[in-house]
Amino acid sequence: MPLIPIPWPPLPSPSPISEAKNEQQPLVFDASILPYQSDIPMQFIWPDDEKPCSQPPELQVPPIDLGDFLSGDPFAVSKAARLVNEACRKHGFFLVINHGVDLRLIAEAHKNMDMFFGMPLSEKQRAQRKLGDHCGYASSFTGRFSSKLPWKETLSFQYRANDESSDMVEKYFLNVMGKNFRQSGRVYQEYCEAMSGLSLWIMELLGLSLGVGRAYFREFFEGNDSIMRLNYYPPCLKPDLTLGTGPHCDPTSLTILHQDHVGGLQVHVDDKWHSISPNSNAFVVNIGDTFMAMSNGIYKSCLHRAVVNSHTPRKSLAFFLCPKMDKVVTPPYMLVDDKNPRIYPDFTWPTLLEFTQKHYRADMKTLDVFSNWLRHKNN
Repeated sequence: MPLIPIPWPPLPSPSPISEAKNEQQPLVFDASILPYQSDIPMQFIWPDDEKPCSQPPELQVPPIDLGDFLSGDPFAVSKAARLVNEACRKHGFFLVINHGVDLRLIAEAHKNMDMFFGMPLSEKQRAQRKLGDHCGYASSFTGRFSSKLPWKETLSFQYRANDESSDMVEKYFLNVMGKNFRQSGRVYQEYCEAMSGLSLWIMELLGLSLGVGRAYFREFFEGNDSIMRLNYYPPCLKPDLTLGTGPHCDPTSLTILHQDHVGGLQVHVDDKWHSISPNSNAFVVNIGDTFMAMSNGIYKSCLHRAVVNSHTPRKSLAFFLCPKMDKVVTPPYMLVDDKNPRIYPDFTWPTLLEFTQKHYRADMKTLDVFSNWLRHKNN
């Protein structure tokens, strides 16, 4: 669905997007140089109250056995729904095991990240993200933000779950990066298809846990128009000063993340940060702002961040489930009544996406600020 330009009312603090200034020499995040510098640029130094804490406690989260859930055993289904309900009401984060995704495919997806991020910066910049876009290569978002920069590189690309787009990921790599990346495109095409299928099973589980049935959310997200992101966090000689990713809630619906063995993901629960240990057999799943709106605020969008270390690079694969562009995000009627009135206005995903790409730096308050803007616009 094409976006119609509209005037944006003034946005409140704390996190408006601050474009990097052009008067100075533009800052470049080169992962072949910066990890060896002891004096890191000030743009990467975070405020004292946001700097990483030393030795945070580990968050103990019971993994959800998706195989048991899909077996149809009533006890297993009830247990999975209960565990997900408890986690999503509190912090919006859980793990899934026995997910059915081929471990060899996951390993190939990690391996192909090495191929891309191991190239010289000039080669990676062939996929450079354009300002205001949400796909392409980004070296620490130096072109978007002027402070609190994340210590990472990313490559993001679209995936659509429909027959007409059955090879769009493969074509993206071929067209943007050339024939040497044809195989990478095939790997990530297959990986996205696996993530899309897995996300629909998780949506069945979320539907049951919220009492709206298996089919409601699954059908809503069939034919999803999602985003795949490859994350690479180089070492930093002063990891206590910076963050790989700052504190934020994902504006998308659902995030399915696979970490490598290094670790660095942290989740904010009970007013403190907790670490999430890597588990190669599990996927990390967290609720995003769009699904929080669909649940009428019952399920919480997960506040999380990533830290870096001084010796080992870290990689992760993130699949962001998003609805089709023309779908209206609104909660099912079963979740709205006199005791639970509507919290968020209806919206479409492209409107929220544009908001986060052009007007507001995603943080823990994105959905509230976006909702207030929509109400202001509609009134």
